[in-house]
Amino acid sequence: MAKPHPTERVIATNRKALHEYAIEETLEAGIVLQGSEVKVLRAGKCTLTGAHVRVVGGVAQVMGLQIPEYPWAHQFNHAVERPRRLLLHAHEIEKLGVELRRKGTACVVTKLYWKGAKVKLELALGVGRKDHDKRAAIHDREAKRDIARALRR
Repeated sequence: MAKPHPTERVIATNRKALHEYAIEETLEAGIVLQGSEVKVLRAGKCTLTGAHVRVVGGVAQVMGLQIPEYPWAHQFNHAVERPRRLLLHAHEIEKLGVELRRKGTACVVTKLYWKGAKVKLELALGVGRKDHDKRAAIHDREAKRDIARALRR
């Protein structure tokens, strides 16, 4: 993971994605939002679980990102789980599309944050882990923690 920007404020993280996928590469993307969505994100309400990226017709979209309705927007409110367009360069979208066509590769959202006055997403390209891979990762993490604990004493 990259070093945080000085004005970077995290809205939500998806820790489950780091457990479910072996992350190969991360990238940053902007997102197109409506006004009521921005108001809700300022309040820090968002769910990233199940959020993933698809490339459809040369446009990258994030699916499954849940931003609840803004109570004071009334008829101008947004749909909670609508596909939202990502702001990426054309070569990044093309590369993402090629990677997603590979068998077993997925692009999941790991973090949603403010960078200055803009909302950004951290996308992670990865391969789904099997159950035995997850157990091995937990075992390795616990072993490193035990070693660090022993060295501190």
